[in-house]
Amino acid sequence: MARRRIPAPEGETALRAAAAAADQGSTADRKILATAVRYSLEELAERAPGNSVEVRVPPFGVTQCVAGPRHTRGTPPNVIETDAATWLALVTGEQPWADAVAAGKVAASGQRADLSEWLPLFRAGQ
Repeated sequence: MARRRIPAPEGETALRAAAAAADQGSTADRKILATAVRYSLEELAERAPGNSVEVRVPPFGVTQCVAGPRHTRGTPPNVIETDAATWLALVTGEQPWADAVAAGKVAASGQRADLSEWLPLFRAGQ
């Protein structure tokens, strides 16, 4: 299980602040974005424990998740990468997984690189 670094109240506050900024057509400040992304990556690792998929949201964070063959060296066989705004839209349900992938907002490679089973992690307004 992933070790939590961001307390739930702090992470949830950052998620709400980032969502509010997005609703207003702007971007939350860097510290809020970083906290929201890192907290949601921690939550994903907790809900989908494992090491077969690496999720990257540069420059804010990365996690390994999803049960399956363990990755130990080099480039993992299952990689998902996206920007912070897209990641937060995915984890809050503002954007469906399939739509983000189809639009090219998510790069997903490998047989296990599909998070639709676990997303959204939170519902907008929570």
